[in-house]
Amino acid sequence: MMERRPASDLATVLRAAAFAAHKHRNQRRKDAGASPYINHPLALAAVLAHEGGVDDPVTLAAALLHDTVEDTETTAQELASAFGAEVAAVVMEVTDDKTLPKPERKRLQVEHAATMSDRAQLVKLADKICNLRDVAASPPADWPLERRQAYFDWAKQVVDRLRGVHPGLEAVFDATFAARPVD
Repeated sequence: MMERRPASDLATVLRAAAFAAHKHRNQRRKDAGASPYINHPLALAAVLAHEGGVDDPVTLAAALLHDTVEDTETTAQELASAFGAEVAAVVMEVTDDKTLPKPERKRLQVEHAATMSDRAQLVKLADKICNLRDVAASPPADWPLERRQAYFDWAKQVVDRLRGVHPGLEAVFDATFAARPVD
């Protein structure tokens, strides 16, 4: 028999999906087909729920909202008002400071990975799994092989600092990493 989650938990996750869809409505991924951006946060939530067995509504909502502050006009205060302080805190843990140069943001992701909360580590792990899948299957049109390989290598540096948070999802990452483009 399937365990039932409280209706408020499901409602929070669904509200997060709708909020993210609205905030990302005009954004596209960098792949050749310019797929709708919302596919990315939905993929994170699906990886967590279906492949990782994660059913924590805070983690799932944060996965759906993980790029809203970084990539839209959304504020941390707006997230806290709409979804509570816990969800907003997880989103902020995985949000890059876009005022910093990209190499510094990437360095900080590696540096901070080990010190994030378990929830933030799960979101970050799912993000790296989904990004590697996207880079392998439908990379940005202007990314040569070397850039795709460098992305895989950097993502592994981040995930190696998260080891221990969810061995099952770490195995999924490792299997995804094994598909690293070679030529």
